[in-house]
Amino acid sequence: MNQWPFKMEGNPTCKFHSTYKLNHIRMKKLERIVASKLLKIKAVKLQPSNPFTWASGWKSPIYCDNRKTLSYPALRNFIKLELARLIRENYDQADAIAGVATGAIAQGAMVAEELGLPFVYVRSSPKDHGLENLIEGDLKPGMKVIVIEDLISTGGSSLKAVEAIRADGSEVIGMLAIFTYGFPVAEEAFKKAKVELTTLSNYEAVLETALATNYIHESELTALQEWRKSPTTWEPK
Repeated sequence: MNQWPFKMEGNPTCKFHSTYKLNHIRMKKLERIVASKLLKIKAVKLQPSNPFTWASGWKSPIYCDNRKTLSYPALRNFIKLELARLIRENYDQADAIAGVATGAIAQGAMVAEELGLPFVYVRSSPKDHGLENLIEGDLKPGMKVIVIEDLISTGGSSLKAVEAIRADGSEVIGMLAIFTYGFPVAEEAFKKAKVELTTLSNYEAVLETALATNYIHESELTALQEWRKSPTTWEPK
């Protein structure tokens, strides 16, 4: 008896596994392409021997500023089209796009324009004057919303935007971002909030690409990997 029915010709499970594998390969390729482009324009910088200091006080061998992508028309368009493609393929029921202020406002608006969907953006805190809006734009109760982010670190600010949209009566069906550090605390937070996250690239893809292109030396790889495991206590050696 065949113990692996998904290998049998015409078996629907086989088709599912084949599709999953193809999608996985395609995403891995995309992650490396985006990583290469981010490194090239220095939207992502790696400095394990001369680390950056984040606003949180963390010492970090990496700094990511995806707003720089907006200054490069070809890259800006590439990111827009890839985000829009992922939404068409996976969230064709989306009614609106929401960008998280401030980093994802421009990219979110471009994605909404590409898809012909309404756009709003979510502030980190309500305005202190006028209508004191937290969400800028017009969402109708019951709308299915895709949230666009530029960068995922701990996930705190991203998920606050999700909470605001849900509190306003709409449904968040997914979040897309350009880049994630892949911190375990963020993965757990998204899981707890029941938000599906898809990113164009990630920390692992950046390290693989940086090593392959001699941006970093293999001797620096350990420090970069150790930082991701414990960013709050990491110190350069």
